[in-house]
Amino acid sequence: MSQIVVIGSINMDIVNRVTRHPLPGETMKGLKTEFNPGGKGANQAVSASRAGGEVTMVCALGNDSFSSELLETLKNEGISSDFIVTKPSSSGLAFITVDGNGENSIILEEGANGLLHKDDIKNILPVVSKKADLILLQNEIPWETTTYVLEQADKLGVPVYFNPAPAVQVPNDVLAKLGGLFVNETETEMITGIHVSNPDSAEKAADLLLEKGVKEVIITLGSQGSYFKNNNGVRIFTPAFTVQTIDTTAAGDTFIGAYLVAKSSGSTIEDSLTFATAASALTVSKEGALKSIPTKKEVLEFLKVRV
Repeated sequence: MSQIVVIGSINMDIVNRVTRHPLPGETMKGLKTEFNPGGKGANQAVSASRAGGEVTMVCALGNDSFSSELLETLKNEGISSDFIVTKPSSSGLAFITVDGNGENSIILEEGANGLLHKDDIKNILPVVSKKADLILLQNEIPWETTTYVLEQADKLGVPVYFNPAPAVQVPNDVLAKLGGLFVNETETEMITGIHVSNPDSAEKAADLLLEKGVKEVIITLGSQGSYFKNNNGVRIFTPAFTVQTIDTTAAGDTFIGAYLVAKSSGSTIEDSLTFATAASALTVSKEGALKSIPTKKEVLEFLKVRV
C-alpha cells in the first residue's frame, strides 16, 4: 500500500449555490447553502485515502466550533491525524459560489492554515518521512513552511509533489527540488509565462518546467483532459471522460490524490493517469468537495463500464 504524507490545508467550505454568479454590486438569492469539510490539503488526502493509499495529514486546526468536525472527518476517512496542531484562531474557511453550470469561484480565509509554521513540523518530518513514499504539498499554507518542507525532504531523500494552488510564481530553486508538479492552465501560465489552451501549448510549458529541474509535470486541461511529460521523455495526453458536470469543486484535488496512489502502488503512468481522470470525472458529476470524491471501487466500476 502506498504511504502518502499530505502537508497542507483543511477548511470548512461554506457553499452557496446560485443560478449564475452575481455581477459586481449585485445582490441575488441563493438556491442552497451547505457547510462541507474541504481545503486542498484535506481534499487531496481524502482522495488518496479513498483511492487505497495509507495517508497521514499534517495540518493546523483552529479552536473554533468547526475544528472538531474537521478532525472527525479525517479520522472517519482513515487518515492519520497524529500530527495535527491546534492554533488560537479560527479554522480555515472557504466561501464557494457554484453556478448552474457547475463552475465555481472561491474566496479563502486561511485561518489556522496561515499559522502552520515550520517550527510546528520540524520534529514531525523526520518521523513521517521514514515510511513515506512521497510528500504532497499545495499552496494554502505559508510559503516559508512549504519551502522548509522541500528543503528537509530533499535532505531526507523523500520525493515531493507540489500543487501550487492558489497560483503563485515558483522560483527555479524550488522547481529543481520537485519530484512532480501538478498545475492547471492558470497556474502553468503564472509559472512559465506560456498561455496553455491545448496539448501542444501544454507540451511547451512542460518542457520549460522540465528544463528547470522538475522530474515530471502534469498539466490539467479542464474538460480536455491532462498532459503528462517527464524527464525521461515520456509524454502522454489523457482525454477527459464525458460526464454531466454538476460541480467542479475538488476535481483537481481528486485527480492528484488518485494519480499518486495509483502510481506509487505500481501502476504504469498511463494507467495511473486514466485512473485519476476517471476519479475526477466522478467528482464533477456530484455536488460538494469531500463528499464527491469517489472510492477506488467506484472508479474501477466506472472504468469497467467505459471499456
